[in-house]
Amino acid sequence: MFKKKKHSTLEEHISLIKLFGQADSVTKTSYLIMGSANFANKQFLKGLVFLILEISWLAWLFTVGLKAYHNMFTLGTHAQGLVYDKSLGISILQAGDNSMLLLLWGMLSVIITVLFIWLYRINLQSARHIWELKQEGVKLPTLREDLASLLDEKMHITLMAVPMTGVLFFTILPLIYMIAIAFTSYDHNHLPPKNLFEWVGLTNFGNVISGQMAHTFFPVLAWTLIWAVAATVSSFFFGVILAMMINAKGIKGKKFFRTIFILTMAIPAFISLLIMNNMFADGGLVNTLLINSGLTKTNLPFFTNPLFAKFTIIIVNLWIGIPATMLVTTGILQNQSEDQIEAAQIDGANKFQIFKSITFPQIVFVMAPSLIQQFIGNVNNFNVIYLLTGGGPANSNYYGAGSTDLLITWLYNLTLNTADYNLASVIGILIFILSAVFSLIAYKKVSNSGMEV
Repeated sequence: MFKKKKHSTLEEHISLIKLFGQADSVTKTSYLIMGSANFANKQFLKGLVFLILEISWLAWLFTVGLKAYHNMFTLGTHAQGLVYDKSLGISILQAGDNSMLLLLWGMLSVIITVLFIWLYRINLQSARHIWELKQEGVKLPTLREDLASLLDEKMHITLMAVPMTGVLFFTILPLIYMIAIAFTSYDHNHLPPKNLFEWVGLTNFGNVISGQMAHTFFPVLAWTLIWAVAATVSSFFFGVILAMMINAKGIKGKKFFRTIFILTMAIPAFISLLIMNNMFADGGLVNTLLINSGLTKTNLPFFTNPLFAKFTIIIVNLWIGIPATMLVTTGILQNQSEDQIEAAQIDGANKFQIFKSITFPQIVFVMAPSLIQQFIGNVNNFNVIYLLTGGGPANSNYYGAGSTDLLITWLYNLTLNTADYNLASVIGILIFILSAVFSLIAYKKVSNSGMEV
């Protein structure tokens, strides 16, 4: 049985280019008219599908596509405004171009074109496959055999078709659209459909990094990194200590203590955060207890002082972060080699030395990927900030951000509160770059240290 050769992407392109000079005229015709090779070799249904797809794409291109591409580059030429109507004798509001929709349809047109190029490549692959089979003297597959292959060795393609279509239009398209907005003037001064916005290149990036937004971006970035490191390290450190205490020899009721701390994970985080928000408020439970006990005379500014608020956030986050680390560490400790510990004790090592040289390295070895994930999660930890402080207290030196806002919550404010969608898009791209670069470097260092990620 002839088996189709596997090619890398580059080899595939080279192979399809060489095919044009080597194959017969029917195969060459497939480069211009999709499905020609299939029709010539009596694969009528497959050839008809290819031909209909080509005709449909060409019809779409000349009726809608070219206009959509033009509108994507101009983003509209006619703004909404008042136009005098001679018949009525008054000025009436005339609708203009909607830059937002024009950009969206343009992005969709790009995806449609990319999909057609992919289908065109499949057409050429089919033509090459037919030519190779004929060269080998192997019988061409029938329609029934092609359909059977879609339910057998190509079943993964059949099953992935629907979800991949959903990902394409509901994930990739919005993502491309969001990235494109970063290169436009789509802000509160250019809100469609009343106003048009235009392409501005890298102006928004320059504005955020070195322009008017730099006085907000870099302090918020610094606090985001400080928060991510503090939240990750503190949860890990205290989670390990808690697990060591619970699993220490001689401690009774280990299952009870584990259950108590696991219960904190059973309660949704947003409920815990809202309760903490009320407890640490100016007239909340914590301040009331402190005043009634005589420890303080006035309310402590847990959420009204920037420094207090930041410490409060980190401390409250321990309630959410410690139990998860405790569970993982418990599993590591329970599977730790007793022989290794006994050998260290025989050599005269004390408990601290055993923890430092044996237990802790094993914990870090296993939890390294999780710690990287937790760090990235804390960089984008919207819930803790939004539900606990709302980004406050307010900071007059910042644009659209409070003293405890992270980059992700600042992005939220730029989108919903100030309507600066272009700046929000820039922040989203920078968050992605920060997360991606850190992940790549961290995973590379982990793998180079001999840890399997």
